[in-house]
Amino acid sequence: MTPAPSSVPPSAPSPDHESTAAPVEPHRVLVLNSGSSSVKYQLLDMRDRSRLASGLVERIGEETSRLVHTPLTGGGAEPRERTGRIADHDEALKAAAEELAADGLGLDSPELAAIGHRVVHGGLRFSAPTVITDEVLKEIERLVPVAPLHNPANITGIRTAQALRPDLPQVAVFDTAFHTTMPEAAARYAIDVETADAHRIRRYGFHGTSHAYVSRKTAELLGKTPEEVNVIVLHLGNGASASAVAGGRCVETSMGLTPLEGLVMGTRSGDIDPAVTFHLKRVAGMSADEIDVLLNKKSGLVGLCGDNDMRVIRRRIDEGDEQASLAFDIYIHRLKKYIGAYTAVLGRVDAVAFTAGVGENAAPVREAAIAGLEELGMAVDASLNSVRSPQPRLISPEYARVAVAVVPTDEELEIAEQTFALVSRGNADSPVHSDN
Repeated sequence: MTPAPSSVPPSAPSPDHESTAAPVEPHRVLVLNSGSSSVKYQLLDMRDRSRLASGLVERIGEETSRLVHTPLTGGGAEPRERTGRIADHDEALKAAAEELAADGLGLDSPELAAIGHRVVHGGLRFSAPTVITDEVLKEIERLVPVAPLHNPANITGIRTAQALRPDLPQVAVFDTAFHTTMPEAAARYAIDVETADAHRIRRYGFHGTSHAYVSRKTAELLGKTPEEVNVIVLHLGNGASASAVAGGRCVETSMGLTPLEGLVMGTRSGDIDPAVTFHLKRVAGMSADEIDVLLNKKSGLVGLCGDNDMRVIRRRIDEGDEQASLAFDIYIHRLKKYIGAYTAVLGRVDAVAFTAGVGENAAPVREAAIAGLEELGMAVDASLNSVRSPQPRLISPEYARVAVAVVPTDEELEIAEQTFALVSRGNADSPVHSDN
């Protein structure tokens, strides 16, 4: 099929309909996650938090561009797919808008309250969802040097959406915002203060919308408020991060200035002696860019065993593959270290919550990560751990002092919730504090 035309088809009601219908209270939020060559989107009805449609445009700028749109209302609707070159993000969003309009969910609908954008890096200034103004956009641009792979794509998505609906509130929800509550002792690196401040070098943390959502849902699972519980959240996907959440506030997280620090990931090394970079430059003659590619794209599980899919790695282990087994052991060793460290940081742990693709689906990872931590009050029940379910659930035995949970994340819903709450207040200025 051919790509979408470059205009948004009309979906507004007819004049006769307008003259007789009661005013519509805006209640929908479109969530956009713009990557360097992709756009993910979801449209949600905030009256009941239901999904109306979702989609993905990938390989933007290539001849093999692909859009998959899934209507989620009406029951039984099949995904629609179109292929062919989609030149840029502008064309991608217009193609997505056409698919939404075909379902009667056009972007010009009076029911659309706002567009919520995932923005990866908000520095220290943005500690809450923020209505996007020219000043806010300039600040996001100023942070490009500390998020060169992510913020430029986020900015492109914002500008394109603004052009499509200049009258509609556009809200930035930052991956880093949840982690701005970390104390300075956790956020500061032990380097020269003037150098750190001049170049904004500190731990910011990422996956914040997921950590916020999962820590809150874990408290609900325990029948308590977020303020009553201390939770270790383990967001384990191709990218992976851990956080220590005390009474609903993040006090420590594993990712740092960039998403490279911390746990072993699909293609990222996680924690590494910084002198390794100097060694590679001096001894191997590698450039800074080559080292960047090595640590971000050729390390982690893929660097250790050639695969970054945990399902493939587990199959290889079952077949007796020693390299895959070692990669798994290194992954688990790092994960267990962080659970122990964050237990010490929190002092009291009420729950450990596994989430994201690996955390939600890989029972062997959960079992291995908790094994041997009985003295910390943690244990996994094998039968409960083997259950697959889209619902939040406990996998620890009743006698365990610390609850171990599987809590599916929902970053799109979290972005929609924060966006809708902000625009419903009619407040264009969310709380921010000064960036160093």
